[in-house]
Amino acid sequence: MSEQILNNTGFGAEVSFESRNRVLRNTYWLLALSLIPTVLGAWLGVSTGITKAFMGGWMGIVVFMGGAFAFMYAIEKTKNSAAGVPVLLAFTFFMGVMLSGLISRVLGFSNGPSLIMTAFGGTAGVFFVMASLASVIKRDLSGMGKWLFVGAIVLMIGSVIGILVGSSAAMIAVSVAAIGIFSAYMLYDLKQIIDGGETNYISATLSLYLDIFNVFQSLLSLLGIFGGERD
Repeated sequence: MSEQILNNTGFGAEVSFESRNRVLRNTYWLLALSLIPTVLGAWLGVSTGITKAFMGGWMGIVVFMGGAFAFMYAIEKTKNSAAGVPVLLAFTFFMGVMLSGLISRVLGFSNGPSLIMTAFGGTAGVFFVMASLASVIKRDLSGMGKWLFVGAIVLMIGSVIGILVGSSAAMIAVSVAAIGIFSAYMLYDLKQIIDGGETNYISATLSLYLDIFNVFQSLLSLLGIFGGERD
């Protein structure tokens, strides 16, 4: 009865609006914080060359997939506890280490640093556009979820095949598709937060982080293929 009264007076809607804003605000803060361990992990991987020992072929796929899914399972289990944020940040550090192999290859180009900054700027631009669209689109986008999930699964299979075959054409196609799919996922995830479909800021941060990570990685791969310059 009390909930019904609150909704009829409009106060319940105000609380719900404030709750959505709080989740969105906390998500943005945690997302910004998650970039720090990602950069540290990438720096460690580049400076030590730790990923060179196992990246490439089945070993690299197993390490990446196994580690990523183990962390995501742990995040899901701890998202409502005090351990949720440290586990998420540990995951972003791991992802930074995994990214270091690609960064090392790009840094082998004479214009490597500028390619990395271009990929970062392009990713930031995609995020800004998707965030702007999510704030103005009134339509419910929840129906996109199943189609994007199917697209991500197909993309994952294509990526594994491309890595094992070593086809540049396949990797270009996968990278282009990944930019499109995860940009759309970014819009979908942001809209879920704004509409109140996602109420846990740790889960929201994980989703957006994966979107950003995949867009950045794909952009950097394409820039390395088409824009890399040798001395």
